[in-house]
Amino acid sequence: MTADDEAPEHRCHGYRRYDERGTVPLAGYATLATAFAAATGTLTVLARRRGVTLPERVPPWDVLLLGVATYKTARLLTKAKITGFLRAPVTRRVEDAKAGEVMDEPLGGNAVKQAVGELVTCPFCASTWSATGLVGAYVLAPRGARLVGAALSAMTLADWLQYAWTWTQENAEG
Repeated sequence: MTADDEAPEHRCHGYRRYDERGTVPLAGYATLATAFAAATGTLTVLARRRGVTLPERVPPWDVLLLGVATYKTARLLTKAKITGFLRAPVTRRVEDAKAGEVMDEPLGGNAVKQAVGELVTCPFCASTWSATGLVGAYVLAPRGARLVGAALSAMTLADWLQYAWTWTQENAEG
């Protein structure tokens, strides 16, 4: 049986349903995957045109720096109150969370809007894009990328110190 032969209840917007409820925005995911591939390709072409030689290896400290910076960038994009204006076109606020973070959920609508909403509310999803941007910057301008990575890593360290201070105060007070 082909997708065209399926019963109407198993079809959604002209495509076979991926899940039972027909809520997975496959066309949106495909659009985002294409945009990601295009951005990665553009970074590669830009590096080649600039004559950038890719590093033979990336030092472990740079990997650590980029990893922590990726974590913080993804959290800022997906959870920070202050970046809500970026998410607002494709999400709605569900609740305020601790430490200045929020919980947003994707809006419905067309598949691309829903997929983008899912991307900007999921730190794990956004980390792929964040890492690619930071690594692209690292290849094109390593000193600048290290500086930005150091700032984002310092913010992450400061966050953990805030959590440690709060925990210490709560436990000292009994």
